[in-house]
Amino acid sequence: MTAPDALETPARRRRHARLIATLAELIGDCARAASTVYGPIADAAPEQSGVPVSLLPIVVLSAAAGPRLDAARQEDAARWPDAVAREETEGQRTFEARCAAAEADQVLADAVLGPDEAGHPAPGAVALPTASQSAAMALPAISADFLASFQEDPEAAIELVRAAIASGEFTVGQILDDAVDTAVLAGLMILRGLQNPTDPSAAAETCLMAARQFALVVMVASADLADVAV
Repeated sequence: MTAPDALETPARRRRHARLIATLAELIGDCARAASTVYGPIADAAPEQSGVPVSLLPIVVLSAAAGPRLDAARQEDAARWPDAVAREETEGQRTFEARCAAAEADQVLADAVLGPDEAGHPAPGAVALPTASQSAAMALPAISADFLASFQEDPEAAIELVRAAIASGEFTVGQILDDAVDTAVLAGLMILRGLQNPTDPSAAAETCLMAARQFALVVMVASADLADVAV
């Protein structure tokens, strides 16, 4: 049985299919790049010292991973334009809801503390975020909490999402997509440190750390938590 090519609301693993496929390729590439270090060492005679290894695959991978993932995202977006438009509409709606909530919180703070104390910091102090700034920061904060919880206790992560969407200020897709962005960036930052490697063993180990991070991204990008909204 094959899945249809055109879906009104594609499952997340279809919506992000090229991204997931590219991440799977990168996981394999990380393993192969690490093996260019571990393989020659394993093949060397016990009495041999100073085993020559190639770091070129690791360097190439560190430079190519970002553009490959960007291209994958663009391909997914081009394939599902209706889904992208729907996500943008939902994003605007929930952002406005978060702005309204932040403004309400400010009104409450003004009523309790007084406008001078609540909204005007002392000279030299950092100004409090505006409603729009608070709204923009809220989604990354929720998605970061979700990622941390997802790795330790998936059920707790689902409960966190359920609580977040109950306010109407977030959707399941927004939280998961932002979590994907955060995890992808973490993986790319790991690889970025391999642009000029000097220690072959450390470089190989770092490659495998990036593979682990990309595996996490695949899990989150593939997650369909449709039942959370029920």
